[in-house]
Amino acid sequence: MTLPLSKDSTDTRLELLKAWLNAHAARYALELDTLAPASSDASFRRYFRLAGKAAEGESAGTLIAVDAPPPEKCREFVQIAQLLEAANVHVPRVLEVDFDAGFMLVTDLGTDSYLGALTEAQSGDDPRRARSLMRDALDALIRWQLTSREGVLPPFDEAFLRREMELMPEWFIGRHLGREVDEKTRGLLDRTFALLIASARAQPQVFMLRDFMPRNLMIAAAPPVNPGVLDFQDAVYGPITYDVASLLRDAFLGWDEEFELDCFVYYWERAKKAGLPVDPDFGEFYRQLEWMGLQRHIKVLGLFCRINYRDSKPHYMKDLPRFIGYARKVAERYAPLRPFAKLLDELEGRANEVGYTF
Repeated sequence: MTLPLSKDSTDTRLELLKAWLNAHAARYALELDTLAPASSDASFRRYFRLAGKAAEGESAGTLIAVDAPPPEKCREFVQIAQLLEAANVHVPRVLEVDFDAGFMLVTDLGTDSYLGALTEAQSGDDPRRARSLMRDALDALIRWQLTSREGVLPPFDEAFLRREMELMPEWFIGRHLGREVDEKTRGLLDRTFALLIASARAQPQVFMLRDFMPRNLMIAAAPPVNPGVLDFQDAVYGPITYDVASLLRDAFLGWDEEFELDCFVYYWERAKKAGLPVDPDFGEFYRQLEWMGLQRHIKVLGLFCRINYRDSKPHYMKDLPRFIGYARKVAERYAPLRPFAKLLDELEGRANEVGYTF
């Protein structure tokens, strides 16, 4: 969807971006009067689409201008784009970058998103289309993971894992529900967090994208292969199950257990065959994946509330019920996590009392 371009004269970064693009207009045949917002996300980055071409002799098309005000991660975007391209994963090509200003000009992967295609497949009851797209995504993930090397990307270590989960008590329980995190609740959270951290750290560690989900994947109109991958500047070195869990247990789409299992088995079998160090027992691999997914869901419950209250972006709040559902389902399935499931029940009751209905 193309959004209306702000006419706010106080948008100084937009004016600076236009001036920066003007300096590159001749080389890429940029038509600055076509500049229009392409999308937005949960960060402070903004994306604009404009007419242009990536190379001399190429037919006219569109390019993407990125406004990523420091400390947004332009350097990391460029580094990880190179790593992904080396792994034969389809990503935008960086044409120009100004690291100090936080501006980039990159190739356009189009407007046909995995989220739209998968939503259409769900509504049209077309499991073959959905399965084909998911398998393409899982194959790309395997190619990426096979290039993993320690010391290249930041480690998704214990402190990182814990810092993410602490968003839940601060922003979901404290700010959103207005409930004090008492000693009993704090103890339960600490025990749950310790279990999830231990499980994550015990897994084989690989290159991990962190936001590998349908919203950040695009349908390729032409070679190279599906999917086109966006929003990868936060990649780290972490647990092998993380990106698989985030792909299937996403904020914007839900799948029945049969479809999920089909995708998980597909990944597990293909990863084993490719030589990735997944657990040889599928039952244990599935447990690792579920516990990893729960860590992510705990983080997201707090993150979406922080984005709402701190950044004034309320549209993510409608997805809280999906993540409560994911978290409860996993916590109820495993005895060590059942106390956390009971806490979720209590929090749901609190939400109803104060008017936050799930």
